[in-house]
Amino acid sequence: MAEWDRDAFENALIDDMRAHDGAVTQGPLAGHPILVLSMTGAKSGKDRRALLTYSKDGDDYVVAGTAGGSPTTPAWVHNVEANPDVRIEVANGQRPATATLVPEAERPALWERHIEALPHFAGYPEQAKRVIPLVRIRAEG
Repeated sequence: MAEWDRDAFENALIDDMRAHDGAVTQGPLAGHPILVLSMTGAKSGKDRRALLTYSKDGDDYVVAGTAGGSPTTPAWVHNVEANPDVRIEVANGQRPATATLVPEAERPALWERHIEALPHFAGYPEQAKRVIPLVRIRAEG
């Protein structure tokens, strides 16, 4: 059995998005609102990227560190905590942005709005057996 190639999957997804004004039109993420988050690795200092499903809070993008329900917080969360200056690509526009972990006091209400927009996220805390971190991304310009 062939091994899954994450880079090939992500590159094909990004190509699909760019060909369709930012919309994913095929595969398991078809129809999902996806953004490309580019950041600096917390340990490596190298360029990293993550393709993330998002909801909106005003003009800000909200993403959740679910790792698909994994018990481990994804590396991209640690990366943006260490290096909050990021770039995002959404709807075929690329912009600099700032990514910040949502404070605990704001998290419950924002999580409810996030799962209202993206109902399939509702089961992730139980599946992961951890509090799912939320990250707010504020784009410049």
